[in-house]
Amino acid sequence: MIVFLDSGILGAITNPNPKSTPVKQIKTWAAQLEQAGHALIVPAVADYEQRREHERRGATNSLAALDQFIAAVPDRYLELTDSALKRAARLWADVRKRGLPTADAKALDCDILLAAAGDCLSDVADY
Repeated sequence: MIVFLDSGILGAITNPNPKSTPVKQIKTWAAQLEQAGHALIVPAVADYEQRREHERRGATNSLAALDQFIAAVPDRYLELTDSALKRAARLWADVRKRGLPTADAKALDCDILLAAAGDCLSDVADY
């Protein structure tokens, strides 16, 4: 199974100082998935959402933990390709036409980018 991590889950998994029970539970869940042979994938947009906040706060330990997690497994990082961006635009337009917006009309709507990146996975990697 391939699991695409959103920014919230990615932030918990890469938290260098987990104190809260939910963060510890997410870290345990992720470790169990990996031990069972499942692939944890970091889409570029999730990395961006975490990285920008770490950069703003000057959180060097968090940046290092994020980089270490991504580098720990080959092909864990899923780039945001032109194909994924085009597919995201089509998905976004389709759900809007159906009256099912996923975010404010002016929002970047990273969830659609995550969906499109996952949908394009077969275009960029052979899992």
